[in-house]
Amino acid sequence: MRFLFLLLLPLTLVAAQPQPPIPADRWSLPADETGLPGEGALRRYDAYVRRWHDARKEWAGRGATDQGAVVFLGDSITQGWGNDFKGAFAGMKLANRGIGGDTTRGMLIRLQEVVLALNPAAIVLLLGTNDLEVGIAPEAAGRNFAKITAAIKAHHPRVPVVVCRVMPSSAAKKRPREAIAALNAVLEGVVRGDPQFTVIDTWTLFATAESDMDAAWSKDQLHLNPEGYARWAAALRPVFATLGFLDTAPDTFQPEPGFTLLFNGRDLTGWGFRATAPRPAAKKAKADAPVFVEVKAAEKFDGKVATGDGRYRAINGRLVVTTPAEGRRIQQLWTTREFPEDFMLKLEFRATPNADSGVFIRQPQLQCRDFPLAGPYKDLKRYRPQDWNELVVTVRGGVARAECNGELLTDNLKVPATGGIGLEGDRGQMEYRRIRVGPVAP
Repeated sequence: MRFLFLLLLPLTLVAAQPQPPIPADRWSLPADETGLPGEGALRRYDAYVRRWHDARKEWAGRGATDQGAVVFLGDSITQGWGNDFKGAFAGMKLANRGIGGDTTRGMLIRLQEVVLALNPAAIVLLLGTNDLEVGIAPEAAGRNFAKITAAIKAHHPRVPVVVCRVMPSSAAKKRPREAIAALNAVLEGVVRGDPQFTVIDTWTLFATAESDMDAAWSKDQLHLNPEGYARWAAALRPVFATLGFLDTAPDTFQPEPGFTLLFNGRDLTGWGFRATAPRPAAKKAKADAPVFVEVKAAEKFDGKVATGDGRYRAINGRLVVTTPAEGRRIQQLWTTREFPEDFMLKLEFRATPNADSGVFIRQPQLQCRDFPLAGPYKDLKRYRPQDWNELVVTVRGGVARAECNGELLTDNLKVPATGGIGLEGDRGQMEYRRIRVGPVAP
């Protein structure tokens, strides 16, 4: 035993030796915040100070290689992707610019050097949780965020920016649910109404019914486990597809015998806007209130790849209802054809987290959403989150029956004698493909 102790002793002494001091060079964290942009004290603990130095020095050597990448800017949750992003986005050029412990001010200070200098094809932002831990008020973090967004727009007014909502955590981590909700409201208020920014609901994606981080996705109520990263990746892929980074091949699907495609996969031929009744003058609306689109005259989109406002787009076989810049924007796209006979409607849909849409059957709406998060069918066993799901609607004798992946949604939706088929947009991004109608089976 004494011999074993002597063998282990040198290893113990080596492990206990302190790390060499960080050299005072251009990569070092500034000694104080005097004259630096933004608000709030920077972190000063050893691991953060070293990461700030070592990562920035490493990234400087990769500046040419990472030109034109999709750049992720964030803290330790972003850092946790690693440089290979766990193989989650095959075919995309990516750059990870996450520093564990960073705050919105730290990201603002390094934004030009580590993000904008790369002339990114797109930017993914996840920021703010560490501000809460160190006591930076949501309003101050919001002002830092506003400076970040302004700098991005000044660099390139059209580079797409994906803003991930601050993920849930817990009061034990000095990130109580109320503070996270307040911060998310501030951050979303900064970009509301600006189509350059797409907000993804990564809060609801990971939250329990009590609004804390779900242990199924996290190892410590703050950082994601492997399953959590897979879930985050799935949430991002539909947006990356809409931006043209994924799913770039045309869809070669052919309908079954007797079925006719209502969406040709190339453009919006056969679809249009219907005129809507004028809405009564509303009182002053809340900042996050839904916008109801008024259409003064019917409009057809034959041969066009997008509606005039860009909300509905035909992209590589997908009819995409894009995420509204307002947060919630309620409008409908309808077939120009009506369906007086009994029929079967088949389609596939993919929803970003907590997305809300609908399919109109002649007139009434069948909810078509990210069901586990947005409801109303939260207990479906076969639903595939942020992946393609099949919706089958059978209309017979004025009653519609609907199934999602073979599970019953409703069997008693009463519909009028004739009418079109419509797709609604509300919040989040919804995609539809392989939309087709055929005869009802005997």
